[in-house]
Amino acid sequence: MTKNLDLNGLRSIVDNYDLFYIDLWGVIHNGLKLNAYAIQTLRQLKNLKKEFVLLTNAPRPNLPVQTFLSNMGMDKLFQKNVFTSGEAALKFLKLNHKKEYFFHVGPPKDNDLFKEFVDNKKDKISEADYLLCTGLFENEDDLIYYKKLFENYLNKKMICTNPDLIVDKGDKRELCAGSVAMVFEKLGGKVIYFGKPYAEVYNLSIENKNKRVLAIGDNLNTDIKGANLLNYDSLLISNGIHKNEINEKGINEISKQYETIVNYIQSDLRW
Repeated sequence: MTKNLDLNGLRSIVDNYDLFYIDLWGVIHNGLKLNAYAIQTLRQLKNLKKEFVLLTNAPRPNLPVQTFLSNMGMDKLFQKNVFTSGEAALKFLKLNHKKEYFFHVGPPKDNDLFKEFVDNKKDKISEADYLLCTGLFENEDDLIYYKKLFENYLNKKMICTNPDLIVDKGDKRELCAGSVAMVFEKLGGKVIYFGKPYAEVYNLSIENKNKRVLAIGDNLNTDIKGANLLNYDSLLISNGIHKNEINEKGINEISKQYETIVNYIQSDLRW
């Protein structure tokens, strides 16, 4: 049964864990501003010398995300704890695909991901060895467009650097790279994903063997499912992308719907 932490806070269970994987978007910030309660919680974890990773399905390397957080006002003390799905993908690309040509599916802001091998970028999908998906093209959020783009190139594999389907930026909901990759996959293409819920991003971010782990996030498909797959306990932040669903049906019904186990729930991450 899911336990609600709104009354007693994270402090009531903190001694049960050695390591905390904490989602960024939807927990620490909403795309526009930091959550003051969550930042206070990070300070308390630091004071207790608890290990934590700010683990995010961001399609860019760590540094650009750290800069993004700095511009929001996040203390540099916490920025070094950031690890992104893009960073995990970059390690894989440099090791396995650095000399191959790719076609980038995503906005220019994500170009930091491949700046070390930008000369391998092709402007025509037909000339590429693989597709590198970091998101949607600017001003092109109709998934039918991507279906038409991909349908003749299903022999090429896709590497997706953000498995998230959607994200809430303030009050606005936006599609993510995972939605584009799903189009490719449903057409019959092969997709290699980097990010939550897949184990690589957890294991690359920090040494986690033999540690008691709590994974915290607002996304059942990624944060909570990842915790379940790795046998970690989970804390769902209910004011995130599932807010309306939870308010309408309740956490027990929603967790069954998404085939996940939610150990704890909290409106916002609070100490």
